[in-house]
Amino acid sequence: MSNYTQTTNFATKDALASGNPLKVLKGTEINVEFANIATAVATKADATAVALKADSASPTFTGTPTLPTGTIGVTQSAGNNTTALATTAFVQAALSALYPVGAIYINATSSTNPATSLGFGTWTAFGAGRVMVGFDSGNALFDTAEETGGSANAVLPSHTHIATSTVTDPGHFHSYTAVQTAGGAGGGVSSYTTTTSANTGSKTTGITVGTTNSTEGVSSTNANYQPYITVYMWKRTA
Repeated sequence: MSNYTQTTNFATKDALASGNPLKVLKGTEINVEFANIATAVATKADATAVALKADSASPTFTGTPTLPTGTIGVTQSAGNNTTALATTAFVQAALSALYPVGAIYINATSSTNPATSLGFGTWTAFGAGRVMVGFDSGNALFDTAEETGGSANAVLPSHTHIATSTVTDPGHFHSYTAVQTAGGAGGGVSSYTTTTSANTGSKTTGITVGTTNSTEGVSSTNANYQPYITVYMWKRTA
């Protein structure tokens, strides 16, 4: 829709000489101008017409009104979750509250400093080559914020195992039986036989048992990583 178009040239009428009948402003000309103005105001869709038509207090807009670039609004209070329009200041304040000083920002693909992408704060790269673990006041390893520990490599030193072997041989005996015959053979005395059972002296086997052990492990570093995924981490410092 075109802007308001003036039909009557009032400046031309003013320039006419007195007594010229065209110098007289007619009621019909006034009506035409009012009609032109009314049509333009009723149908014009730009922000100027909207401002002219809207009430100055709590106006209700319909359709899809577009505000001019640079329009200044009233910043809503923090935490406002109504349908009130949000200014850029409100959005920045909300994001800043979401990422206060000390907060960690994580991005899986972009290495851009959050000060650039979010538009606020001072950020430093955080936790290079480390994973995060939850605070645990009951464990000396995890009871201080930003405490570090652990190692990417585990050293397994060479070492030996002690082995002790004990062999006990109490010794043993061998049993034997001795048979002795006496008498007879012309002496007039009948012969007789004596049987004696006895043991030999105690003896041991003399067996020697040797025990050896080998050296285990190697003096080198070994990978000691938990399953991980690499991301970009930033800490807000101001």
